[in-house]
Amino acid sequence: MSSTPTTKGDDRVKARSPLAGLLSTPEVGALIGAVAVLVLFLTVAPPFRSVAAIGTIGYLASTIGMMAVPVALLMIGGEFDLSAGVAMTTSALVASMFAWQFSTNLWVGVIVALAVALLVGFLNGLLLVRTKLPSFLVTLGTFFILQGFNLAMTKKITGGVTSPRISDMDGFDAAQNIFAASLTIGRVNLKITVLFWILLTALGALVLAKTRLGNWILASGGDADAARAVGVPVTKVKIGLFMFVGFCAWLLGMHTLFNYGSVQSNIGVGDEFIFIIAAVVGGCLLTGGYGSVIGASLGALIYGMTNLGITYAGWNPDWLKTFLGIMLVLATLVNTYIRRQAEKR
Repeated sequence: MSSTPTTKGDDRVKARSPLAGLLSTPEVGALIGAVAVLVLFLTVAPPFRSVAAIGTIGYLASTIGMMAVPVALLMIGGEFDLSAGVAMTTSALVASMFAWQFSTNLWVGVIVALAVALLVGFLNGLLLVRTKLPSFLVTLGTFFILQGFNLAMTKKITGGVTSPRISDMDGFDAAQNIFAASLTIGRVNLKITVLFWILLTALGALVLAKTRLGNWILASGGDADAARAVGVPVTKVKIGLFMFVGFCAWLLGMHTLFNYGSVQSNIGVGDEFIFIIAAVVGGCLLTGGYGSVIGASLGALIYGMTNLGITYAGWNPDWLKTFLGIMLVLATLVNTYIRRQAEKR
């Protein structure tokens, strides 16, 4: 009589320790990095320990995190958007100058800007799926188009590079109370962007982990052809992700506009790389199909702490970009290693 097969010693059914499970998650590298940066600046920069620093760090991190979340989802879906930074500026300029030029309530400009932002995202996605060009090239073209549009439109309407001040126009106070409000929690003063950032992070994490759409995003980024073969609407997913980037660019643009009352046409250039760095530091692979929205937000938090910590420590702020470059390279190596370990397990 043959003996009954046993699973004893079979690695395929071996229980995995909680530590091994933690180390295989995409955001673990960003979490370790955030703790290390926090400890570093708490040690070397005494002003970093103040209550006021919490609000400043939160604001710096939130203005990056609001865009790092949709950029991370897009990267998990296998694509890039190099126009995200200037798209934010475009939204702010369209809202202010449409209302100013046509003497309308500012809310009309806000709605027009939302439509423009969603249209830019839609066209990016449509051009990508129709032409099969790499998203790097498609959105690089959009980057230059929007950059030129921002500058040319502002100069034509105002004669300068800054939009007109709109603080005395109808609807400004109401819009400012929504897009640029401040919250006080205990002794900490926080900008509304921190709340936007938290909500976007929670929404993105929930979608990615608990919904069919999240599975579609992962599948589209992992292998688009295989995903189509099993019924995933890859085209709609990718276009939708680009439009979500456009929506978040609009939201951040409205904050920028109503926080300062005017916008310079050249801001936002280069921010797209910081959004991508935050996403990569947070666990997103450049090849798609893998990553974490929570990790991207941790990457934004690292940027916020580093930006303020370097100043408080009295170091030369010119080293910030060097730090970001080092973090990008290290994060790419760590994330690749974590992905391989996760696949093995």
